[in-house]
Amino acid sequence: MGQGKFGSKLGRTTSHRKAMLRTMVTSLLKYEKIQTTDMKAKELKKVADKMITLGKRGDLHARRQAASYVRERDVVSKLFGEMSERYKDRAGGYTRVVKSGYRAGDNAPMSIIEFVRNAEAEKPKKKASAPKK
Repeated sequence: MGQGKFGSKLGRTTSHRKAMLRTMVTSLLKYEKIQTTDMKAKELKKVADKMITLGKRGDLHARRQAASYVRERDVVSKLFGEMSERYKDRAGGYTRVVKSGYRAGDNAPMSIIEFVRNAEAEKPKKKASAPKK
């Protein structure tokens, strides 16, 4: 029985694809929002969600696994500190891909990939109104 294929090759060799995804996930964790082509964003979403899951696990083995993939040490600290706290109650779906049009040079479909924020954190807090007299 034939097995399904996982992921897209993105027109690159294996080593180039792995290096590109490592760099992109490091940038995404660092800046929390990047713009790239549609297919790269879809592949990056899988890797980024796995990194957040490692951050939520929080043990030494997970930290070493993330450090072997992410290219910057301070980004690993951010992943296991700030980001793991932000998504501790969320069961998955940490990133979103939003289509943003087409690139001017070659008309490639572009997307913005970003981390989802908590609904409670984004809602503006209501100001306490003055008591009525």
